Amino acid sequence: MSVAASSPRVIVGMGSCGIAAGAYDVEAAFQEALKSDTAATVEMGRTGCMGLCYREVMVEVRDGDTTSVYGDVTPERVPEIVEKHLIGGEPIREWLVLGDELESTESELLGKQTRIVLRNCGHIDPENIDDYIATGGYEALRAVIAGKTSDEVIETVKTSGLRGRGGAGFSTGMKWQFAAAAPGDKKYVVCNADEGDPGAFMDRSVLESDPHSVLEGMAICAYAIGSDEGYIYCRAEYPLAIKRLNIAIKQAEERGLLGKNIMGSGFDFTIHVKEGAGAFVCGEETALIASLEGQRGMPRVRPPFPATSGLWGKPTNINNVETFANVAWIMRNGAEAYSAIGSGTSKGTKVFALTGKVKRSGLVEVPMGMTLRELIFDVAGGIIDDKPAKAVQMGGPSGGCVPESLFDTPIEYEALQEVGAIVGSGGVVVVDESTCMVDLARFFLSFTQDESCGKCVPCRVGTKRMLEILTRITEGEGAEDDIETLERLAGTVSKASLCALGGTAPNPALTTLRYFRHEYEEHIAEKRCRAAQCNALSTYVIVPELCKGCLACKKFCPTNAISGEPKEPHVIDPDKCIRCGACVSHCPTDAIVRV
Repeated sequence: MSVAASSPRVIVGMGSCGIAAGAYDVEAAFQEALKSDTAATVEMGRTGCMGLCYREVMVEVRDGDTTSVYGDVTPERVPEIVEKHLIGGEPIREWLVLGDELESTESELLGKQTRIVLRNCGHIDPENIDDYIATGGYEALRAVIAGKTSDEVIETVKTSGLRGRGGAGFSTGMKWQFAAAAPGDKKYVVCNADEGDPGAFMDRSVLESDPHSVLEGMAICAYAIGSDEGYIYCRAEYPLAIKRLNIAIKQAEERGLLGKNIMGSGFDFTIHVKEGAGAFVCGEETALIASLEGQRGMPRVRPPFPATSGLWGKPTNINNVETFANVAWIMRNGAEAYSAIGSGTSKGTKVFALTGKVKRSGLVEVPMGMTLRELIFDVAGGIIDDKPAKAVQMGGPSGGCVPESLFDTPIEYEALQEVGAIVGSGGVVVVDESTCMVDLARFFLSFTQDESCGKCVPCRVGTKRMLEILTRITEGEGAEDDIETLERLAGTVSKASLCALGGTAPNPALTTLRYFRHEYEEHIAEKRCRAAQCNALSTYVIVPELCKGCLACKKFCPTNAISGEPKEPHVIDPDKCIRCGACVSHCPTDAIVRV
């Protein structure tokens, strides 16, 4: 036997999700299996994340014009893939997630997306600039430098309707215009890659999978506003993203695409990578600037705005990763092509990190204007075990909870604001009836309270008092006036806080009070948690009909709260039970339930 004449390539997905799932072991297994003479001509390669995180490890086999993508690949599966596909020429269809003429859940998922920011993710080697150039990379920058004025570039971005994808949704073109018009002989371009929302990994994935698209977007911005120096502020918890950014910057400088005299044009632009220490508040642009300057990351009073007085007092333009990743596509395809996507004042696409109780967790990019229902049920595949959906948390810890009854709300900046949520950076957490909305609000507020820089009293003290009330309610100690006090505090914190962290921190509490007030009332008046998630308001019971008396639960109970004879139904003493869940995890018949 011999390998097919086309000499196929094996490409392993090496984003953080793939690596966490075992991509290095899979790659090593292929290298070992391909040592034989029969497979000697097969090439190995790496790529980033395609977004199908729930199917990692993913491996692509390119054989001439034929592409086959395997999902859930383990080292144990590798020898069979090599034998049957690479040597025998027959793909193993039952293991494929994508392939020519293959109808699958994943092909349906990708078919509902419009990928601009993610256009190269999972398709190119992020550590090889030639792969990016082969897709038309840096052609937009070349065209801008050769044939456009800074005003023309800014006008194109304005006409496209691109709004900042970091949360606020401000016009990107207007932001560039302000920085370009600001007086000063030194200006900076800053990329905000300080992605800190729980459950959000959009920026990380783009930086890991297609770093050059961000660099090119920053360079175009620099040309437009008159800057010769830029910074990417990336949290140190993203080591792979930082590694690939530094590789990309070095490669671009070696090719004359960054640094001095770019493409022989006389235009200079140098980019540095700054590792942040992981403070959530540094996602706020003035706190980010303070951190870049070597100061403690704390927000400043505005005005002046960064566009006129930013980094070291110089005019500074700040956009996030996703915003910059759109720019080259817009310059190559035109403002009209971009503005034709989306709806209303929300143009283009949005990248979302889908997590929670959905069947297809991962990264998706969809047109603005798609409804939440389409996103959750058509793109994310619906709820695990087909349970009823309860709500979706949009926009991270600063976002709001939208109930299932409002899932027909379009994903637009203004429409989501009307129902109490925000587009935010793109974190989407879907929950079902097993989630306690009071506890969910407590969880997100505990995050923002912990991440408060403490500079202003409303945020420092107000979020602390709000968290105390929510904690008290979930522990069964809620008082009748707690809801009213919580609402009053939320209003004060949101209006009086210095920056957006404090201004939006009350959103989870406000929206759960707005749409799930009955759960708060049940916790306080009835001492009941309908989702059975609050320890003080729930307990474990053994269903007699399901209990086989195997003694497993009794053996692992740390407080000896379970009694019963062998082969007879057991009983849990609620006074001794500490709700640790050890009995549940060891019960072979699922006879123990939480109520």
